Amino acid sequence: GATASAPAASADCKGALSVPTGVLTGDQTRQLFEHARQHGYAIPAFNCTSSSTINCVLEAARDAKSPIIIQVSTSGAWFFAGKGIPNAGADKKKTLEGSVLGAVAAALHTRTMAKFYGVPVVMHSDHCAKKLLPWFDGMLKADEEYFAATGVPLFSSHMLDLSEEKDDENIATCVRYFTRMAKMGMF
Repeated sequence: GATASAPAASADCKGALSVPTGVLTGDQTRQLFEHARQHGYAIPAFNCTSSSTINCVLEAARDAKSPIIIQVSTSGAWFFAGKGIPNAGADKKKTLEGSVLGAVAAALHTRTMAKFYGVPVVMHSDHCAKKLLPWFDGMLKADEEYFAATGVPLFSSHMLDLSEEKDDENIATCVRYFTRMAKMGMF
């Protein structure tokens, strides 16, 4: 297999950062965020739409000796997959299949490349509203399958944004998803 020698994870940050390089787990992400809070620095996040943009972000993070957040949105993930893959099924229901496939492809690409750039990476999905829950379902299924095979989820974290929903529905939906995510150490 391929190996890479990694530079110090974040030499410019105050204090030792004790997370590995590559895509972080949920617990490692928590440690990174706590380190950033304690030492007063921000971790930039970039919505990526292609392997080229992911590679550019990883290269910039390496050169800056900085941890990074790579995130995908539904439309950006669909672009990553290619607009030739439909986001609606044959019945015209919005399945968001193209967005799911693009998000999974982006996460797999990031996992493959991040270790060679030698920086800690939070692989994140951005704002998922109620109408986009099929996208969330697909990514979470991919996390569960990846976790079953490797012991870690594909993504570091996901963002549910149900702020437009009534509190009871928001909380019930979050509990349902967070229960599944907690089994993989995600938040």
